[in-house]
Amino acid sequence: MNNCEMYENASKCIVSSKSMECFMVLSTQAQKISIATLCGLFGTLCIFENCLVLYLIFSSPGTRRKPSYIFISSLALADLLASIIFVRSFVNFHVFNETDSSKELFLLKLGGVNTSFTASLSSLLLMALDRYISISRPSKYKLLVTRRRAWTALGVLWVTCLATAFLPLMGWNCCTLNSACSELFPFVDNNYLSTWICLVMILLGCIVCAYTHVLRRAHQHVAYMGKHQVHVGKQNARMRMDVMLAKTLVMVLTVLVLCWLPALILMIYSIFVNLNNHLRQVFAFCSTLCLLNSMVNPIIYALRSKELYSSLRMRLSRCRRQLRTSNDSPEAESVHRSSMIETVCEDVHVM
Repeated sequence: MNNCEMYENASKCIVSSKSMECFMVLSTQAQKISIATLCGLFGTLCIFENCLVLYLIFSSPGTRRKPSYIFISSLALADLLASIIFVRSFVNFHVFNETDSSKELFLLKLGGVNTSFTASLSSLLLMALDRYISISRPSKYKLLVTRRRAWTALGVLWVTCLATAFLPLMGWNCCTLNSACSELFPFVDNNYLSTWICLVMILLGCIVCAYTHVLRRAHQHVAYMGKHQVHVGKQNARMRMDVMLAKTLVMVLTVLVLCWLPALILMIYSIFVNLNNHLRQVFAFCSTLCLLNSMVNPIIYALRSKELYSSLRMRLSRCRRQLRTSNDSPEAESVHRSSMIETVCEDVHVM
């Protein structure tokens, strides 16, 4: 019998150290230090990188007007919020063993984490559909994917993610329904967890289907350009950009699946089988892989996106020039002063 089986569902709905201790699975100081180090490292890098991506996109008129980069900015915003909310809540709960003052406050924080990660995955779906339309219907891409439609899609996306994530706070929880509680998340109904897992699997399936088509068309484009190098022009240049961006997003998808798959498998397993403390500890460490995914995404963009990379290089070179100017200015001022003194002395000598 594990610790959670010692309490009935009624006692689990009371926020206290006893009712929450079965979810605080890190038993040794080494485990807590490891989790704190991973969250601190991944979270800090994630915040810095996604803030940098958002700055590079919105500081350039050329990138912030393109629907493709509007979707990338949504992904960066979701990853940024996920890193902030997840790290703070996860470390406070598992490392410092802090409990919230009420069930509603805990579900509010859980909804914030759920919203961020779901919006991140949904943004990847929009990016996949964007690449699908760009490659399958290149001549009508600008007519089909406009800025207005991109912002409308993002509005629908974020509202849907918010509504889905905060369903437990609005009443779909095991305390209100007096149903079976999840063994991984306090107050969360097992049926809600099953529904959320199905939603994630559907999103992943749609992304995989879209990218399967994108890769097939990209392979056809590469083969076509290899056979007709003489006729390479503006249209083929557009094809090359689509192929490179498609490969970038496939890398993002691969990292996403590898980071999320362990946690999803344990979530599914927890619905059908009672988990022991060892598996709960494994799930806690697997959860940090989701944060790793949010950290890796902007690195892939910086390495694969020519526009963002060139914009970053331009701003770095501008900062170097400013630093060089500020360092050289005292020397230039001293030289100017010495020359003025020499001139005055010469004038006095002549007089």
